[in-house]
Amino acid sequence: MSKIIEKLKDVVGAGRIMTGGSIAERPTSFWNHDSTQAKAIVLPISTDEVSALLHCCHDHEQSVVVQGGLTNCVAAAESTPADVVLSLEKMTRIDEIDVIGCTAVVEAGAILQSVQEAVAEQGLYFPLDLGARGSCTIGGNIATNAGGINVLRYGMMRNLVLGLEVVLADGTVISSMNRMLKNNAGYDLKQLFIGTEGTLGVITRAVLRLFPQPASRQNAIVAMRDFDAVSAFLNHVQQQLAGTLSAFEIMWGDYFAAVTGKGGHRAPMSRDHPYYVVLQSEGGDPDAGAERFEAVLASALDDQLIVDAVIPKSTAEARAIWEIRENFEAILEPEPVYLYDVSLPIRDMDDYVADVKSKVSQCWPNGECYTIGHVADGNLHFFVQPNETGDFHDASDECVYAPLTAIGGSVSAEHGIGTEKLNWLSHSRSATEIELMRSLKKNLDPKNLLNPGRVLAR
Repeated sequence: MSKIIEKLKDVVGAGRIMTGGSIAERPTSFWNHDSTQAKAIVLPISTDEVSALLHCCHDHEQSVVVQGGLTNCVAAAESTPADVVLSLEKMTRIDEIDVIGCTAVVEAGAILQSVQEAVAEQGLYFPLDLGARGSCTIGGNIATNAGGINVLRYGMMRNLVLGLEVVLADGTVISSMNRMLKNNAGYDLKQLFIGTEGTLGVITRAVLRLFPQPASRQNAIVAMRDFDAVSAFLNHVQQQLAGTLSAFEIMWGDYFAAVTGKGGHRAPMSRDHPYYVVLQSEGGDPDAGAERFEAVLASALDDQLIVDAVIPKSTAEARAIWEIRENFEAILEPEPVYLYDVSLPIRDMDDYVADVKSKVSQCWPNGECYTIGHVADGNLHFFVQPNETGDFHDASDECVYAPLTAIGGSVSAEHGIGTEKLNWLSHSRSATEIELMRSLKKNLDPKNLLNPGRVLAR
């Protein structure tokens, strides 16, 4: 057994380090069911242990890959046989919920849904929400600057983090557990670690910003005839709902038809419309909120912005509507299927999607290209399915990413760069920006041991 493994055992004990066959029993990620490959998997239970482990790895020049809920979509947490995996799955405590200050202190391994439920019991609301809520972790959400369905109203993860505790590559602990909304005392160091995918430090604890739990939520699914109507309807509800609109999720018609087909979700309306939107409004008065929401939809129907609408009558019906948007297992077969996350100006979306679909059809005559997105924050997701056997990832990337340059789009809206998008980073960031990223990495991790080869090529 290697010397480094014996040293790591001295830190956490033999019971919280995995080697050999026990590693192979773990899938690589949610998206990749192949066996994990690693020299060892270490399971710390505190910031002090993370510090000691990283200090040990730094002294022995041992590369470290950090893992959370393994729901990352860009292979950022996939390890090799040469890596030690640092898994934060044991660090799940919710240390404090402050109902007066509207904050929560949580460990990085805490599951998002667990945090949502814990603060809800105190009458509070943590608004980050995404389909992987039952598996993804707060540390991973912060490391990737997660977005999700409520960005329109509450912003991305960096808007919901007040303070962080982070361990640098050499084991140094940076504890800046700020609980205030306003703190301009020097550099805001937490921003160095939010969205940098674990390449500059390992997040171990966080102070999260909370909000009062909304007294009411109104949901609906609506159908539209064209993308101009989608844009017009977005403007309509943003104005008429006066700041209560929290989610506005689009589904192209072919996606909706595919996931509501045989064996899929029940379709709440006709399956032949070109566009569908699921929207949500949150407010403080259930009766007035519902009345206003229905009036806004009625006026949109009168103005022919939408052609059909369904308002769920129960929590279960609302959940069923959201499942259509969030649960897309019906289009994950046959493999390969390539998932994309891009952002671009709303005005360019319709032409861009048509261009991508055309390029996919040219590459694979029997291929499919399904599109969904958040629209209001400029974020679209694609599922490219060649319906042919082979590895077509590079060709698929070209179809989706190449057209973004001309319209000033980004190859990553919320999933990050990881290892999958390394060759496309320069399409969204300038040479001087990338050089500054490299400078930060070199200063904070001069041996390039922490999540090496993520975001920046080795």
